[in-house]
Amino acid sequence: MKTARLLVLLYLLSLLASHVYRRLHPVDGVPRPGQKEVVVPVVASRTSSSAVRIAYRDWGSPNAPAILLLHGSPGDGGAFEELGPMLAQRYRVIAPDLPGFGGSTWRIPDYSIAAHARYLAELLDSLRIPRVHVVGWSLGGGVALELQDHSPDRVRSITLLASIGAQEMELLGEYHINHAIHGLQLFGLWLLTEATPNFGFFDGAMLGYSYARNFYDTDQRPLRGILERYAGPMLIIHGDQDPLIAPAAAIEHHRLVPQSELLMLHSDHFMPFMQPEILVAPLTEFVDRVEQGKEPTRATADPERIAQAAQPFDTTRMPPARGLALAIALLVIAAATLVSEDLTCIAAGLLVARGSLTFWQATLACLVGIVAGDLVLYLLGRSLGRLAINRAPLRWIVGADEVRRMDEWFARRGFAIVLASRFIPGTRLPTYVAAGVLRTSAWRFLGWFLFAAALWTPLLVGGSALIGAEAFRLFDLYRDRAWIGFLLVGLALFLGVKLVLPLCTWRGRRLLLGSWRRLTRWEYWPPWVFYPPVVLYVLYLGLRHRSLTLFTSVNPAIPGGGFVGESKSAILSGLHGQPEHQTRFTVIPGSLTPVERVARGREFLASSGLHYPVVIKPDAGERGSGVVVAHTDAELAEYLGQAEVDILVQEYVHGHELGVFYYRLPGESHGRIFSITEKRLPVVTGDGVSTLEELILKDERAVCMAKFFFRRHAGRLLEVPPAGRQVALGLVGNHCRGAAFYDGIGLRTPAMEAAIDRLSQSYQGFHFGRYDIRTPHLADFQAGQNFKVLELNGASSEATHIYDPRHSVWNAWRTLFEQWRILFAIAARNREAGVQPVSLRELAWSFWEHRRRVALHIEA
Repeated sequence: MKTARLLVLLYLLSLLASHVYRRLHPVDGVPRPGQKEVVVPVVASRTSSSAVRIAYRDWGSPNAPAILLLHGSPGDGGAFEELGPMLAQRYRVIAPDLPGFGGSTWRIPDYSIAAHARYLAELLDSLRIPRVHVVGWSLGGGVALELQDHSPDRVRSITLLASIGAQEMELLGEYHINHAIHGLQLFGLWLLTEATPNFGFFDGAMLGYSYARNFYDTDQRPLRGILERYAGPMLIIHGDQDPLIAPAAAIEHHRLVPQSELLMLHSDHFMPFMQPEILVAPLTEFVDRVEQGKEPTRATADPERIAQAAQPFDTTRMPPARGLALAIALLVIAAATLVSEDLTCIAAGLLVARGSLTFWQATLACLVGIVAGDLVLYLLGRSLGRLAINRAPLRWIVGADEVRRMDEWFARRGFAIVLASRFIPGTRLPTYVAAGVLRTSAWRFLGWFLFAAALWTPLLVGGSALIGAEAFRLFDLYRDRAWIGFLLVGLALFLGVKLVLPLCTWRGRRLLLGSWRRLTRWEYWPPWVFYPPVVLYVLYLGLRHRSLTLFTSVNPAIPGGGFVGESKSAILSGLHGQPEHQTRFTVIPGSLTPVERVARGREFLASSGLHYPVVIKPDAGERGSGVVVAHTDAELAEYLGQAEVDILVQEYVHGHELGVFYYRLPGESHGRIFSITEKRLPVVTGDGVSTLEELILKDERAVCMAKFFFRRHAGRLLEVPPAGRQVALGLVGNHCRGAAFYDGIGLRTPAMEAAIDRLSQSYQGFHFGRYDIRTPHLADFQAGQNFKVLELNGASSEATHIYDPRHSVWNAWRTLFEQWRILFAIAARNREAGVQPVSLRELAWSFWEHRRRVALHIEA
C-alpha cells in the first residue's frame, strides 16, 4: 500500500512539473523558410485585442489569376510543396497554413471549418486579392464551401479534391454519432497531453489537439445546403481507391451541383503530394475555362441534372463504411460494449438500418467486444478471487452480497444462469465475476457465454435494424418533429425495461408492488420528503423563543440536550439509580488496535457472565446505523477488528421491544408518558416449499423492504425453511431496518407510568426523551417491573408510534409539532433557570463531527 501511494505521489509531482514546464515553455506555430505571414483578428473571441497569425506560401505572379489551395487535417500548406509551384507557372498560388496548424497560431478558440473560412476572408483582404479559384482538399473542401457561403463574391470557382461535403457521406453518416466519435478522440488526446507528465512532447504532434478540435468543432450538416445553393463553376476530383472519403461522396456532390464536372482518377486520397503531376492538367484546364467563361453555371446547367439535384437524398443508396472509416466504426462499437452492451447493440442496429454497416459487420463487432469484456470480468473474478469485490472500481458497481448469491445459483444451474443473464440487463456483471470467483472451468464458461451472446447479439442488432429502418423513414417524412418520436420511443423503452419486463415475472411484479407501497405509504418516505414541514415549525419555534438552538437546553445532563452525537453509554450510566432496569454494557475505544479491541470485548463477556447473542453498535450512532447482533465469537471479532470509532458492547435482551416517550416540565413533581410504540421485529414463516426470497416477497410488509432484506440475507435466499419455522429478518427494533411500529398507548398504566417517572427522575438533568425498552412479558411492563432499558435518546427523539400504518401523515405531523412545542417549553424554563443553549457554531461543529463518525460506522 505504501509503495502504491508513493508511486501515485511521484506521478502527481511529475504531472505538476510537466504542467509548470509547459506553461513556462509554450509552443506555437513557427513559419518555415519561404513562408510569409499576416496577422488577422481572432474569430469567436470575447476580447477584441486578440489576434491570429496566418503563415502562407505565395507562388507565381501577383498579376495572374489567384488559386487558393486549402489543406486537410491533420496537415498544413506543406502538402502542396510540389503542386503549388507546378500551378504557379500560370497562376498566382496561395497555400496558407490554416490556424491551428503548421506555422500559424496553434491555440485558437474555434477550430471549425466555418471559423477557418472567416480567417481566409481576412487573409484575402490583407493580400488585396478580390477573387480566387479555391481548391479544397479533404477537410479543406469543407472550408472552401464555408468560404463560398461566407464571402460568395470572393469565390470564382471551387474544386473539391478528395473532399468532404454532405454529412451523410462522412464517417458513419450521422452527425451525432460522428460527433461522439470525434469527442472520444478529442478526450483521448486531451488525456494523453494533459494527464501524463510528457513535458510538452505531445504538444506539437501531428495527430494532436488541433487536429482533434478541427473535427470536433466542425459541423458538416450545413454543407449540403451550401452545395444545393452554389451557382458557380465546380470541378470534383476524387480517387476511386480513396480509403478515407468514399467515392460515393463525390458522386453525391456531383448530383447536388448540376453544373459540376466529376473526374474520377485511379488514385487514392493523397494525390496532392503523392501524385501531384496528375492534378496539374485538370486543374489548369478547368481554371482556364472558368476565366474564359466557358464553364457552366447552375443557370446554364443541363435541365435533367437540375431535376436530379432537386430530388431528396436516398438513404437506401448510402454506401457502407469502408477502409479507415469502417475500421474506426468497428473499433468504436467493440469498445463501446464495455460501457453498455445492449445500448451499443441497439446503436449498431441503427447504423445497419442507415446503411453505414452491414448486419454481419455490426453483429461481429458487438460480439467481439461483448466476449472480450465478459472474459475480462471472468478473469478478474478468477485471478483476484473474492478480493476483487472489495476493491475499487469493482466494489462501486457490484456488491459482495450479489456475488454470494450468484455462488449458490452457479452450483445448481450454471449454464441456465449465464444464458438468463444475457437476456436480463443488470445481472451479467455479478454473474460473470461470480463464475470467476467460483473458478468455473474457463473453457466451459467461454462456451456458455459464447452461446448466449451468439443468440442475443444478432437478435438485438437485427431487431434494432428493422425498427431503425422505419424510424429513419419517418424521420425523413417528419424531419422537423422527429425528435418527439425519438423521445417517445426512448420513454417507451425505459418504461418497458422498468415496468413491462418486471411485470412478466411474479418476482418482478412483487418488487414493483413493494416499490409502489414505499411510494404511497408515507412511513417509507425518505427524510427529505417527510421532514420539511417539521423543520419549518422548529425554525418558527426558535424565532418565537429568540434562539434557534434553544432546544439544546432541554436536557442539561446530556451534551447538546441529546440532539446530535451524544454518547449512548454516558446516558445509560446516568440511570444508575435504577440498576434493575439497566443492561450490562461496556465501551471499547476506537483508538485501540484491532487485537486490543477484540480482546477487550472478550474480557467483558467473560467478566460479566454474558453469552451470545450480544448487541454491538457505535457509542454515538444514528437511526440504527452500524447496529449488529453478534451470535458468535467470530462475528464479534470481525466487527471489533474493523471498527474505527468507540463501540458499545451490550447485553442482548429477549422479549417485546417498546419505545416509551417521556417528558417532565422543570419544577413539576412528576412527568408524563407522551407516546408508547410497540415494535414488532420482521419475521416470515416457512411453508416447506418456498425459498426465503419467495417468503419475503409473499409477505405483505416485508415486500416493501425486499431489496434491503435481500442484501441482509443474501447467503440464505435460496434456503427453504421448514413449515412452521419462523425466520427473523431483523433483530433490531429500527423502522428503517424493517421493524413494524404500532401505537401502544393503550398499554399505559399508572404503575408503568410511575416506574418510568422514578427511572427518569433518578437521572438528574433529564426531562425529555424516548426509552427503548425490552420486557419478556407485556403484563410485567404494565405492572412497572421486569423491563430493561436498551437506549435513552434525548432532544432528537421522536414519538415513533406515528409510524403505525393506521396513522396518516397529517397525524404524524401534528404529533411531531406537539412534541417540539413541549420540547421548547421545557428548554425555555431551563434557560430561565440558567441553562445556556449550545451556540449555532458549536451545534454545527457537533453535527459535522457526528456525520464524520457515522461515515466510519460498520454497516450491518
